[in-house]
Amino acid sequence: MPDSQLRIGRHSEPHRAYFVTTTLDERKQRYFADFHCARLVVKEMRFLHGANDVNSLAWVIMPDHVHWLFQLTENKSLSDVMKYFKARSAQRVNGYLKRQGRLWQNAFHDHAIRKDEDIKAIARYIVANPLRGGLVEHIGDYSLWDAIWL
Repeated sequence: MPDSQLRIGRHSEPHRAYFVTTTLDERKQRYFADFHCARLVVKEMRFLHGANDVNSLAWVIMPDHVHWLFQLTENKSLSDVMKYFKARSAQRVNGYLKRQGRLWQNAFHDHAIRKDEDIKAIARYIVANPLRGGLVEHIGDYSLWDAIWL
C-alpha cells in the first residue's frame, strides 16, 4: 500500500494517546540489537518527551522496529512528531554505524486510543513484546532492548 494511502483519514488530536509502530526500512536488518543504536533511538524519544512535544507512556525498542505509546501535547501533530523522531534518530544511528541511506520505512502505523480502551493493557502489551518475540525469558530482562513505563 502506498504511503499516501496510509495517511488517508489520519487525524492528529492534541492530548490524545497514540500507539505507534515504526519499522526499519530493511526489516532483515537488526540494527537495534546493538545496544548503542537502541539507546540513540531512546535518546530522541526522550528529547521529544523533554521538549513537551509528547508525554511518553511506554515504549520498547525491538531489533527491527519500535513500539511507542505517547500522548500528544499541543506543540506538534502526530505526523510532525514521527517525522522529527525518524529524521533525528536516523541521523544518529547512521552516523554511529557509518552508513548512509534511509533507516526507517516511510510510513508508520498508528492507533488513536479511545476513551474506552485500557491504556495500561496497551502499555503491558508493548513492554511484553520482547517476551513474545522470544528475545527474553522474563519481562524486565532487557539487556539489549529498552522498555519503559512511565
